[in-house]
Amino acid sequence: MELTILGCYSATPRVNTNPTAQVLTIKNHLFLIDCGEGTQVQLRRYKVKFSRIKHVFISHLHGDHYFGLIGLISTFMLLGREAELHIYGPKGIKEIILLQLKLGKAWFNYPIIFHELESKESQLIFEDEKVEVHTVPLKHRVYTNGFVFKEKLGDRKLNISEVVNAKIGVSYYQKLKQGFDVENEEGLMISNKKVTFNPESPKSYAFCSDTAYYPECIPNIENVTALYHEATFLNEHEKMCKPTRHSTAQQAALIAKEANVGQLILGHYSTRYANLSKFKEEASAIFENVELAEDGKVFKI
Repeated sequence: MELTILGCYSATPRVNTNPTAQVLTIKNHLFLIDCGEGTQVQLRRYKVKFSRIKHVFISHLHGDHYFGLIGLISTFMLLGREAELHIYGPKGIKEIILLQLKLGKAWFNYPIIFHELESKESQLIFEDEKVEVHTVPLKHRVYTNGFVFKEKLGDRKLNISEVVNAKIGVSYYQKLKQGFDVENEEGLMISNKKVTFNPESPKSYAFCSDTAYYPECIPNIENVTALYHEATFLNEHEKMCKPTRHSTAQQAALIAKEANVGQLILGHYSTRYANLSKFKEEASAIFENVELAEDGKVFKI
């Protein structure tokens, strides 16, 4: 699992900082998470193939999280895209996108499937044989969801030397990976556990932006491998959290600690701060494993 930060600042884009957008690579999927202004430029800068983007997850309808979406959709049209594009976001996102296309007389030439969200409870919104995605209801000034991306338990790993010693034919390898006992070339039943290793533990990633301090989200993100949580303010500006429904770095760390996550990644910084090191310092006083998101930074999860 790999996370590429395309943008991790709040409010307006600047010359050297970009609003929220991320790419998560998980089990051969490439998921785009939020799509602030300038996202497609960042995608090109970090050599992300447009054709691999088939699912876009939009947390809420504030501009710094979705203003880049119509531009990306339009570029896909110009490039002659044919593959389906699935967009998951708050109710209203379909109306917004279709109105912009209608007024510009720019109808898309590929299927766009909108999955509009309005539940205040966590929902399973995507699932296949390898991955599932759930919403994480958050507390912001408008209806907002985070998302949890979870790998499913994979195939068992062959202990190839033991497989050969047990005289198991190649035609049974897939059965072994699926956990079955199989017959060898001499007709003897071979126990799966003797010739395979356990699969790797599934990894998970939670994205929480934007939100006030909201402990109610903890059951939905508990024990994830990595958590990205907004940290718009430092402690000195904590009084601004209530009217804006944002969090401090320390509040993000409290959520990470209570949820028992493996790693905390901070982002969505207010552009008032020239130096981000204090975000890590304040969060690390509560939770040990803290990293700072930066535009262009790649995390191996």
